[in-house]
Amino acid sequence: MLNQTVVIVGAGHAGAELAHALRKEGFEGRVVLACDEPHFPYQKPPLSKDYLKGGGGEPLLLKAEALYEKMGIELKLGARVAEIDRDDRSVRFEDGESLGYDHLVLATGARNRRPPVPGLDDPAVMELRGLDHCRTILSRTPELEHVAVVGAGFIGLEMAAFLREKGKVVDVVEMADRVMARAVSETVSDWFLALHLRMGTKVHLNTGVTGVRHEGAGALVDLSDGGSLKAGAVLLAAGVVPNVEIARQAGLEVADGIVVDEMLLTADPAISAIGDCAFFPSAYTGGSVRLESVQNANDQARAVARRLTGNPAPYTNLPWFWSNQGPARLQIAGLSTGYDEAVLRGLPADDKFSVFLYRQGRLVAVESVNAPGDHMAARRIIERGVPVPPEAATDLSTDLKALAKG
Repeated sequence: MLNQTVVIVGAGHAGAELAHALRKEGFEGRVVLACDEPHFPYQKPPLSKDYLKGGGGEPLLLKAEALYEKMGIELKLGARVAEIDRDDRSVRFEDGESLGYDHLVLATGARNRRPPVPGLDDPAVMELRGLDHCRTILSRTPELEHVAVVGAGFIGLEMAAFLREKGKVVDVVEMADRVMARAVSETVSDWFLALHLRMGTKVHLNTGVTGVRHEGAGALVDLSDGGSLKAGAVLLAAGVVPNVEIARQAGLEVADGIVVDEMLLTADPAISAIGDCAFFPSAYTGGSVRLESVQNANDQARAVARRLTGNPAPYTNLPWFWSNQGPARLQIAGLSTGYDEAVLRGLPADDKFSVFLYRQGRLVAVESVNAPGDHMAARRIIERGVPVPPEAATDLSTDLKALAKG
């Protein structure tokens, strides 16, 4: 592969990291990075965090602009791939241009899920996924008094906290019976619910949105309980779906993402998939997963770069995640899928604690609230398989840092 052509579709964290990692691993062939946005590849997590709080401006770039030319990476901005021709080993862009590849990497990411709710095309409805979305929110925020946030996941709650800090009236509408229900334990969920209530956010659990109706400069949000909310804007944060359409059209297997093996290869040996769009076997769950994580995107990119330059190895990196919501920082190490025991380290009342999650007696994940030391130790402990009995996890005298060192 060292002198062949690698085409990367998608210039988010996974795609941009792969392009540069290939050069760092000694790849001397052609590297083409196709970005469907007109902007140089930028970091997305700050969009719901520091970028918003800082009032906008230029985004934090993933790599300096000059570095692409210096490293011989062909960056195609505003170039959306319309079709893959696997027989010809080429991709066709929407503008009609075709480009051949020796290896194709799909890093197409994900987009916001749009539930089948009437009225979501109303001008009052906003969303946050990319830079242009963020700039729209920033431009509209000063004029808004009341915002209805649809969804109580990471993005919905991060945005709710930001809007409350700006003095806006905020209602969060969530179909589940608790916030961040798919991502965290009940203990962490309950603590964050209490935090947002203290911040003045109104949270409607077990409640769906049945429609959005235009009214004046805003909208009426109809709820499943028969009520409605009158808001100046609606922020849609109802999760994401992977961008798998071009893979499906090319005949590649698709489930909750583009299906790949432990080497991040599809059934076509000339095509890999990485990042938010990849559905891959997890070394930590016993099944396949799709992860929305910067860490996962970057680590998978490096794994594919090593494989394409002659150093293949199964992808087994430990996942970790984070979310900043108002004054609180949530950090998660591992995957809690199927956990059957949860124990506390510290007290939620102290606003600094961790929840250790076990499956059949084995530690599988740790959720830390304002406890970065616990998080850093937990990442090493889980990755190395160090046994930590529940009674040791709850004992504050247990030196997690020493355990992490083995």
